[in-house]
Amino acid sequence: MDAYEAIMTRRSTRNYKPDTVEPEKLDRIINAGRFAPSGGNSQSNHFFVITDKAALGRLAQLAQTAFAKMEIKEDTYASLKVSITKSKEGGYSFCYNAPVLVVVANQADYGNNIADSVAAVENMMVEANELDLGSCYINQLKWLNEDPEVVAYMRELGMRDNERVYASAIFGYPQTDDGLPVRQPLPRKGNEVTYI
Repeated sequence: MDAYEAIMTRRSTRNYKPDTVEPEKLDRIINAGRFAPSGGNSQSNHFFVITDKAALGRLAQLAQTAFAKMEIKEDTYASLKVSITKSKEGGYSFCYNAPVLVVVANQADYGNNIADSVAAVENMMVEANELDLGSCYINQLKWLNEDPEVVAYMRELGMRDNERVYASAIFGYPQTDDGLPVRQPLPRKGNEVTYI
């Protein structure tokens, strides 16, 4: 699979087998993120590769508790509404029970923190597709950047005081008949292009 095919066939996976991801595949995914472009070549992303089930469960519980406290307003972002609603119902796992969650933190006062983090996550998701693994962009922890319990737990995991979470992604083997990601491209309904 070449780079263009890996990009064109990448789709989000939200249902995973419990199987662990081999260390050599996980290393390739992380290195793809580490080699993403960064503003001024700052290379200031901090990657948290979470495979420990207890840590994943704790983050999921903290996120559910935080979202359940929120109220939906008229202008609440659609995906955030889903997280709030499902959290109030209980049993919400923002990371879809995937065996790997990679959280990308960066310096809170760095102007390119979101862009650098997202570039890394995109590289990792494309590489995961090449390796026949599923992936999905996860934005929920960024929405909880100022939640005291979530921030405190991320600090327990090694996030520095001046860092916040700006992007995340999950990885694993898809729960499909053949164990491969669904690669059927979705039609484009936006992302307008104007050539000048």
